[in-house]
Amino acid sequence: MAVSAPSRLLIAAGGTGGHVYPGIAIAEEWMRLHRDSSVTFIGTERGVEAKAVPQAGFPFRAISARGFPRRPGIGMLVAAWAFVKSLGEVAAVIKEVKPDVVIATGGYVSGPTGIWAWLLGIPLVLQEQNSVPGAANRWLSLIASQVHISFVESRNYFRRRNNLKVTGNPIRRSLLWQDRQGAYEALALDPARRTLLIFGGSRGAASINRAAAGALPILGHVPNLQVLWQTGSDDYEAMRELGSRLPMPARVHPYLDQMERAYAVADLVVCRSGAMTITELTACGLPAILVPYPHAAGDHQTQNARGLVDRGAAEMIADRDLTPEELARRVEALFGDESRLRRLGRNARAFSRTNASERIVHSIEELAGATAQDSES
Repeated sequence: MAVSAPSRLLIAAGGTGGHVYPGIAIAEEWMRLHRDSSVTFIGTERGVEAKAVPQAGFPFRAISARGFPRRPGIGMLVAAWAFVKSLGEVAAVIKEVKPDVVIATGGYVSGPTGIWAWLLGIPLVLQEQNSVPGAANRWLSLIASQVHISFVESRNYFRRRNNLKVTGNPIRRSLLWQDRQGAYEALALDPARRTLLIFGGSRGAASINRAAAGALPILGHVPNLQVLWQTGSDDYEAMRELGSRLPMPARVHPYLDQMERAYAVADLVVCRSGAMTITELTACGLPAILVPYPHAAGDHQTQNARGLVDRGAAEMIADRDLTPEELARRVEALFGDESRLRRLGRNARAFSRTNASERIVHSIEELAGATAQDSES
C-alpha cells in the first residue's frame, strides 16, 4: 500500500558510520519513491553524521546526546545530563518537522528520539544492523511499531518479537553503481595497479594501523601493488608520514567520505567485520581479510566474520594474532593466487542481500498507510 499524501520522516542516526549510512540508504530509497516527501535527520555534531548527512542532501539537526560509559564515574553524569538536555532538543525538532514516522538506527541518538515518538503516538521504526543488538534498540523495541533486523539470530535478544522483521542491512544504491575508472581518478590511483584497501571503520582501528605499518614495507616486492589506507584521525599524521616512505604508491586518508569509490577500486580489503562492513563487502563482491574488533558486544564481529569464512568468502585473523608478519603473509598469498582471490569475491557476492532498503521502505509505507486509515476511522 503506497502512501497517498506527502509524508515527513525523521531519522535518528548518529555516532558511527554503521548507524548513519543505513539511515541514509533508507532516506534515499524513500525519496526515490516519494519525491514530494521530506526526510530530516537527528544526530550529533561529533559523529560521522554531521558531515555525511548534509553531503547526502538531507536536513540535519544536532542534539547533545552522548554515549553512556560502561563504568561509573563523572562520564556517567555528563551523559545523563546530555540525555536530559537532548529530550528538550528532540521535542523542538519534532515540533518543527511534525514527522509522520520516526526511524531510529540504534545508538545513543535513538533513545530520546524514540521516547518522544512513543509519547506523542508517532509510529517508531527501528533498524538494527548487528547480530547482537545494542542496548538502545533492545529497549526501544518494546515500544516500536516495527523492528527491522538483519540476522535471524537477533530474534533471541528481543523480549518482544511480534514486531520483528528480517530485512537485512540497507545499503546505498551508489554502492552498486560506481564508475570504476572515475573512482581511480577521484582517488588519484593507478588503474594498472592492484589496490589493497585498508580501513578500520569510520574512526579507524589502532591494531590494524600498527600491523599495516609493519606489513607494507615487507610487501614491497609484490608486483603492481598500491595502497588506499583510511587510518582514522588519531593515527593519520604518523601513518601519512610512513606512507610517503613505502616501497609502493600509497594514498593515506584520515577518513574517506565516499567509501563506494574505495570499494570500486579495491582488489583486496583488510578491515574490521562490523555488520555494515560485511553487508557492503558482500554487495560489492570483494575478497577480504577480516580482523574482528575483539571488544564488540557478544563478540558479534567474530560471528560476522566466521559466517563469511565458513562460506569461503573471506579470511580472518583474530586481533590478538594480528602481527605485521602474519598480515603480510596473508596479503602476499592472496595476491599470488588470483583464482582464490576471485573465488573469495564470487562467494562474498553470493552471500549478499541488496534489497533491504526497498523492503524497509515498503514496510514503512504499509505502516504509514495503516496509521492514516486509523486516524480517519
